[in-house]
Amino acid sequence: METPSAASGRRRRRPLQPPLLLCLLLFALCPQPGLGLYTVNTVYGDTIILPCRIEVPDDLMFGKWKYEIANKAPVFIAFRSATKRSVHYDDVPEYKDRLTLLENYTLLISNARIGDEKKFVCMLVKEDNVFEEPTVVKVFKQPSQPTIVNQATFLETEQLKLLGECISKEGYPEGNLTWYKNGMVLKPVEGAVVINEQTNVDKASGLYTMISSLEYMPTKEDKNAHFTCTMTYYGPTGRETIRSESVVFDVHYPTEKVKIQVVSQRNTIKEGDNITLKCSGNGNPPPEEFLFYIPGELEPIKSSSIHILSDVRRNASGEYGCSLVDKSLADSTTITVHYLDLSLIPSGTVIKQIGEALPVSCTVSSSRNATLFWLKDNTRMRSSPSFSNLQYKDAGNYICETTLQEIEGLKKRQTLTLIVEGRPQIKMSKKTSSDGTFKTISCHVEGYPKPAVQWTAAGIGTLINKAKETKYVNGKFSSKIIIAPEENVTLTCTAENQLERTITSLNVSAINIPESDEPDERNNDNRENVNDQAKLIVGIVVGLLLAALVAGVAYWLYMKKSKTASKHVDKDLGNLEENKKLEENNHKSEA
Repeated sequence: METPSAASGRRRRRPLQPPLLLCLLLFALCPQPGLGLYTVNTVYGDTIILPCRIEVPDDLMFGKWKYEIANKAPVFIAFRSATKRSVHYDDVPEYKDRLTLLENYTLLISNARIGDEKKFVCMLVKEDNVFEEPTVVKVFKQPSQPTIVNQATFLETEQLKLLGECISKEGYPEGNLTWYKNGMVLKPVEGAVVINEQTNVDKASGLYTMISSLEYMPTKEDKNAHFTCTMTYYGPTGRETIRSESVVFDVHYPTEKVKIQVVSQRNTIKEGDNITLKCSGNGNPPPEEFLFYIPGELEPIKSSSIHILSDVRRNASGEYGCSLVDKSLADSTTITVHYLDLSLIPSGTVIKQIGEALPVSCTVSSSRNATLFWLKDNTRMRSSPSFSNLQYKDAGNYICETTLQEIEGLKKRQTLTLIVEGRPQIKMSKKTSSDGTFKTISCHVEGYPKPAVQWTAAGIGTLINKAKETKYVNGKFSSKIIIAPEENVTLTCTAENQLERTITSLNVSAINIPESDEPDERNNDNRENVNDQAKLIVGIVVGLLLAALVAGVAYWLYMKKSKTASKHVDKDLGNLEENKKLEENNHKSEA
């Protein structure tokens, strides 16, 4: 009886010719559905399940599994007897302790390896026939996520430099690495983009490590560019892609422009401010030192990117500049230091006499048009003050104030405190009440400093009843008393300040004597007012008129008598001295 292996060799109906074996190997690498070559895809490390795709006959003697490699003899790895129901595994080192042959002749291979990529053949042997069915095993191993290593510290324009290496490890089968910039595929460009690929195979595991290096010449626009790489590979279900983390590189490029800036809390600069000058270059890394050109300085000042000028004055206005240390690039700007001067003549406290003139001037000097206005006692005036004839109402606190438009915080003011002095001036008046029971005597006073007023009555002394004063406004006020005199009385009003003492008197008749309600004004020559004796004066005048009339009649008679006696001049006329005496007597009578 022939051994199963001998029978298998003798009864094989489809001997594998070398051209056919090569075709099967190619089909295993690139499976083509529908061409009759069954392929099992498995993941590296998993268990390979190889069903025997032959219907088991009733008179089966045994089944066997083998694998075939081109140009090599087949290698048997497992045997199962249908009659004895026993299993035997051939002594094949690479499959030791990895095989399991089930009763339905399905072969299990644990811990799939890259070396398991072969064509396995299931053989079922009858006494008179041998059946074979091949299965191709395809093993897949997902590679590690690609990472960018050996990254450049920085890139530099106009220089081709190694950006980094993209590495993906332990994959199978071999995949492809691709570089991207900002999501766009990077393709080789002579002198600007150079990509080199390398594939390393681990001899023990058969797994691939893919390496792709990128040399890159950046531009200024690449300073924020994101670089990534992807690994494209084939898995059991088809094509897959894994992307690396993105990296951004610092791109160095030379300075092409210098800029000077004035850093200030306000848009404008005024005297007393601090000026901060900032100079910058658009290169990367930016320049760290500059030369600053300051008006009035003979030599430039070497400094960092910041230079500060403290408490500037108006003479600091001018053109400021800065440059690179080698002076190859520079920039400048013009700075105006705004100022505002105010001159008030006179200023402070000024004392003048009433009626005097006081010229006042307020002048402004500024870096641009200024607004000038006046305030008197905190009320804005419509025009500038002019004093050609000072009055008490002109006294007060005057402020000349100016502001510089659009310059925050630039405002000046000066103050003039004007004091108008004058000796007391008095006018007196009287008024009888409507019922005739009392009289109001007013003393109208004008002067500065405010005069003190005292009332006295002839033969009485200081009045006992209290005088009432009106409000003191513009150097004027009135002091009033109310009396009901039973007989004629002379009232005296005395007003006194630091400059002078003034006295005025007024005769007031008894309350039962009718009198005019019109005010009787007196000037300041200290003479008594005699208006209250009007009736007495009228009587005297009438008497004098009567006397004059009598004297006139006597004189007429005398003249008539003299004419009658003219013929006897020598005898009757008398001498010249007697005539004079008579004339004098007539005059006396008239008086």
